[in-house]
Amino acid sequence: MAPRGAPMSFADLSARLQPAVVNISTKQRVPVRTQSDPFEEFFRRFDPTQPPGGQSPGPGGQGQGQGRTRETGSLGSGFIISADGYVVTNNHLIQGAGGQGTVDTVTVTLPDRREFTARIVGRDATSDLAVLKIDGRNLPFVQWGDSARARVGDWVLAIGNPYGLGGTVTAGIISALHRGITGVGAYDRYIQTDASINMGNSGGPMFDLNGNVIGVNSALISPTGASVGIGLAIPAELAKPVIDSLMRGQRPQRGYLGVGLQPLDESLAPSLGLPKDTGEIVRSVVPDGPAARAGLQQGDVILRVGGKAVSPEETVSYLIANTPVGSRVPLDIIRGGRRQTVTVTVGQRPTEEQLAQIGGGGATPPGGTAPGTVTPQRALGLGLAALTPELARAANLPADARGVIVTAVEPGSDAAEEGLQRGDLIVSINNTPVRAPSDVVAAVETARRAGRSSVLLLVRRGNGPEGFFGIDISGR
Repeated sequence: MAPRGAPMSFADLSARLQPAVVNISTKQRVPVRTQSDPFEEFFRRFDPTQPPGGQSPGPGGQGQGQGRTRETGSLGSGFIISADGYVVTNNHLIQGAGGQGTVDTVTVTLPDRREFTARIVGRDATSDLAVLKIDGRNLPFVQWGDSARARVGDWVLAIGNPYGLGGTVTAGIISALHRGITGVGAYDRYIQTDASINMGNSGGPMFDLNGNVIGVNSALISPTGASVGIGLAIPAELAKPVIDSLMRGQRPQRGYLGVGLQPLDESLAPSLGLPKDTGEIVRSVVPDGPAARAGLQQGDVILRVGGKAVSPEETVSYLIANTPVGSRVPLDIIRGGRRQTVTVTVGQRPTEEQLAQIGGGGATPPGGTAPGTVTPQRALGLGLAALTPELARAANLPADARGVIVTAVEPGSDAAEEGLQRGDLIVSINNTPVRAPSDVVAAVETARRAGRSSVLLLVRRGNGPEGFFGIDISGR
């Protein structure tokens, strides 16, 4: 007997919805890198008929191994949202190899086995959504639902094409809402479900019991690659505006602040005297961006955006990205221990290619090394030395770098556990610039006298972006 409130069967609902859920298959020819024949040079010495480089005089004069390609493809799912053939799917299904361009052909297959060659109307890498168009009339289609009304424990139905088996229906409940898996971005808020979502379900719909689409199945968390009951779908409330923009031939509008951010985790929060997960610290500010024009500074801690508290579920990136471009939004911040408000005019988020060129928005700086024969001072479990041109070159630091170089890291120290490395450049402590090892020692003593249990280090590693580290001083 079905549990109270549960449907006795999903059969009627499945029969109504399945005709609008399609299979997406793609094809693309990609270059093949071939290994040279180790005997090629040997045989060419004794056979004058061999063309230079071991090329065979095949059709068109193509040399063996030159210009060779192979066909690759992908299988996934999608769903029709209009009778004239607009189809929603994931961008990663139709994106070209290596993330460049798009695939050569896209074929949409309906459950009744009708096949259509699809045209790519628009795609958006940030949200991982795409719109296709097939030439058809009176096609079966489904409607968007209201994911904002979804609740944990609600029944959901997922329909897709896992492992290329054809239309497959799975049922489960909503396990969690607003689930973040990256910690950044406008779309890091997924609906989590225990309905089986496997490879090939990507781009397929998640339905509520009214038969409306409340999510686009996009990912799964699994140690094996198969479903372990943690499937993720982009909520309809985030997906539909993107799809609407793409159907109009427009780039989706997203708010942009122009900062690099770090969450206040358990290592950073004590150094600022704040509870963990209550805000994000500004690691970098893009020159002439919206934040820079509003006066936001490196080291500011953003607590609220437009009156909404910043948290791991509602990050600054999410709140700003979903704010209309051109809006004036107050940011409640902490600067130098004092609360204040900065009003920013939200800009239009650049493309992913433009953001890559801007730089400075990455995660904690990557590793680097720096040799150097110096007599260092010690503090925080670190060997420290003044930055010299020789040390800067050895540490791959830019010529205008300023700070104190780390020459050694004491094993077992909190600095070592937090990931500091030899060759790192300490730029500031507690937002106060340092230029000599004595500045570091003095800053630590000042923090200790003030009753602080940790200090906040701004660190640069090589040519990477700067990042904050919270280092415990209570045991030193």
